Amino acid sequence: MKISKILLSALAVGLSVFANSAFASDMSAGIQVIGQAMSPGVMAHAVSSALGSLASVSPAGVIRGIQSVRADMTDPKAVLAELQNAWHQFKAENDKQMADIRKGINDPLQASKVDSINAALTTMQNQMSDLAVKAAAWEMGGGGGVDPAISAHSSAFNAFFRRGTEAGLRDLEVNARLSTQSDPDGGFVVPHEMETAIDRVLGTMSAMRSLATVRPIGAASYKKLINQGGTSSGWVGENGSRGEGNTPRLAGLDFPVMELFAQPGATQTMLDDSSMNIESWLADEVAVEFSEQEGEAFITGNGVAKPRGLVSYDTIANANYAWGKVGFIKSGAAADFAAADPLGYFIDLIHALKRGYRQNAAFLLNDLTVSKVRKFKDSEGNYMWQPSVVAGIPPTLFGYRAETDDNMPDVAANAMAVAFGDFKRAYLIVDRVGIRVLRDPFTAKPNVLFYTTKRVGGGIQNFEAVKFMKIAA
Repeated sequence: MKISKILLSALAVGLSVFANSAFASDMSAGIQVIGQAMSPGVMAHAVSSALGSLASVSPAGVIRGIQSVRADMTDPKAVLAELQNAWHQFKAENDKQMADIRKGINDPLQASKVDSINAALTTMQNQMSDLAVKAAAWEMGGGGGVDPAISAHSSAFNAFFRRGTEAGLRDLEVNARLSTQSDPDGGFVVPHEMETAIDRVLGTMSAMRSLATVRPIGAASYKKLINQGGTSSGWVGENGSRGEGNTPRLAGLDFPVMELFAQPGATQTMLDDSSMNIESWLADEVAVEFSEQEGEAFITGNGVAKPRGLVSYDTIANANYAWGKVGFIKSGAAADFAAADPLGYFIDLIHALKRGYRQNAAFLLNDLTVSKVRKFKDSEGNYMWQPSVVAGIPPTLFGYRAETDDNMPDVAANAMAVAFGDFKRAYLIVDRVGIRVLRDPFTAKPNVLFYTTKRVGGGIQNFEAVKFMKIAA
C-alpha cells in the first residue's frame, strides 16, 4: 500500500507537469491500474487532484506551470503574455494551497505545483530582462551628422584593433576630444560609439546602474559636499531684530574611481574578416564581465580597489537614525519574514523613508526573496507583488518598482535582505570617461588579446534616501 501511494504521487506530479502533452492519457491510465490496489476513497482523491491539472488547461493549449519556460520565445510580447498567464495560474494555485492549509490539509502535490509555477515566474521575468539586454546590445546606431574628427579616429582605431597599426591614433584621440593627454595610462581610447554600446549594455544588465545616479567625470575622483543642516532660520517682523545665523554643517564625500579590466581574445583570422563588427564584438565580450564585477561591487564592495557597496555601510535602527549610517526596520522574525503579518513590517519600511523620497522609490531584492514576497496578500486577498504589464517595465511590490539583483543578501538571520529607497538620490556611480584598449598579440599566440579597462567608482551619497529591512525579530 505504501509503495503504491508513492508511485501514485509520482505519476500525479508527472501528469500535472505534462498535462498539455500526449503523455497525459497514458499516465492517467497508469494511475488507474495502480489505484486498483488502493482504497476507492484514496484513489478518487489522488486522481481528482492529478486530472484537475489536465482539466484546467485551456482549449487553446496554454502551457501550464514550469513547462511554460521551455517554449523558445524571443519575442518580448510572447514572453510577457506567458508571464501574465503564469501569474494568474500562480494566484489560483497559491490560493488553493492556503485554503487547504486553513482546513488542515497539507497536500505535497499542491505545494510542488505552487513552487514550480513560482520558479517559472522568476525565470520568465529574467527572460524579459535578457531580451532587454539583447535589444540594448544591438542598438548601436545614432542620429545626426558625424564629426569628421570622430570619424577619422574610428577608422584609425579600427586599423589598430585589426592589424596593430598605431599611425597617428594618439593625435586623433585629442582631435576627437576623447583625450587631452599624450599617453596618460597606456593603451588607446575606444571610439565613442563603442563606449556608448558598452555603457548601454551595462545599464541594462546592472540593477544598480538602472536605479542609481550615473555621473561621467574626467578626473581620478569626484568630491561632493552635503549640507546636513544647522543653518538658523525663523520668523521675524519688519522691524524685529535678527540674530546671527549658525554655520551650516557640511559633510564632504569622496568617490574615487577604481580600475576594472577584462581581457577578451580573438584570432587574427577573425580580425581580418572585414564583415566583423568590432564595436559589437568588444561590447559583447567585455560588457558581461564588467557588469558582473560592477554589480557585485555596487552591492557588497568594501571600497578597497573597488566601489563601496550599498550593504557595506554601517546600519542603525531607524528610530535612532544618524547621518553616515543606513536605517533599518526589522522583519518581525529571527530568520525570515514575519509569519503572522509580514505586510505590516513592509509598510513600516515604506514609511520609514521620508515622503520626499517615496515618490521615486523602488525595492531592491534578490530572486529568492522575490519568491517569498510574491505570496504576500492583503486582508482582501490582493497580491502585493504584480508582474510586468509592459515589456521593459519591471514588476511592482506594494505599488513600487521592484528590481532584482542576486548580489543582494538572501533572507537569513541579521541579513539586510530588502532595500527600499530613491536610489537616484541615495547611490552615486562615477564613470571615468574613456574605455581603453591595449592590444597584445604576443602573450597568447596565435590569439590576440585586448586588455580593456574602464574606471568606475560608487557609494552612498545620501543616507536618508534608502532604508533596509533587517531579518530580525
